[in-house]
Amino acid sequence: MTSFSTLRNLLILTLCLLTGLAVALYMSPKKSGNNGLNQLGGDFTLQSAAGPVSLSDYRGKVVAMYIGYASCPDVCPTSLAIMSQALKNLNPEEAAGVQPVFISVDPERDTPEKLAQYSNFFFPTMVGLTGERSAIDDIVKRYGAFYKIVDMGDSAMGYAVDHSSRTYLIDQQGQFSKALPHGTPPDGVVAAIRELLANG
Repeated sequence: MTSFSTLRNLLILTLCLLTGLAVALYMSPKKSGNNGLNQLGGDFTLQSAAGPVSLSDYRGKVVAMYIGYASCPDVCPTSLAIMSQALKNLNPEEAAGVQPVFISVDPERDTPEKLAQYSNFFFPTMVGLTGERSAIDDIVKRYGAFYKIVDMGDSAMGYAVDHSSRTYLIDQQGQFSKALPHGTPPDGVVAAIRELLANG
């Protein structure tokens, strides 16, 4: 009986130690890695109507970036309208320190020229970008976004694109800062931008 009790106690102690180790391993990345956000982002180069554009071209500015496509029926226009309103709510000096960017995941339909017209409709300084599918996929992956081509059968559109809907904020050093969820009101976007401008 004594040996059984000792064995049981050893098993309980071992389980406690393993549980403690698991908790410690789970918690440590959150302390040092900013919940993994530091692993997202990075420089890229895509095409605009005026030629190649790299994220690093906007070093010194806060970049407000949205990933979608110009034929999007509702989610993209809503999100870009919110971004536009947020930029209009900034004072002129603040707005001059922000570069809005729209990246299309539909290069087959969204030419750089079409994207320039589409982006400028929402805000005059917004830059529309697209490129090779491989380059787009790399950006989507590195920023934690996603998209999926959906066949619409006999529809005149041919296909739609299901995609994530977030506004990505990148600081003046070109580092990814945060992703604002779909539906964040203009005041929320303004507050997040102002925080980055103040810390720049």
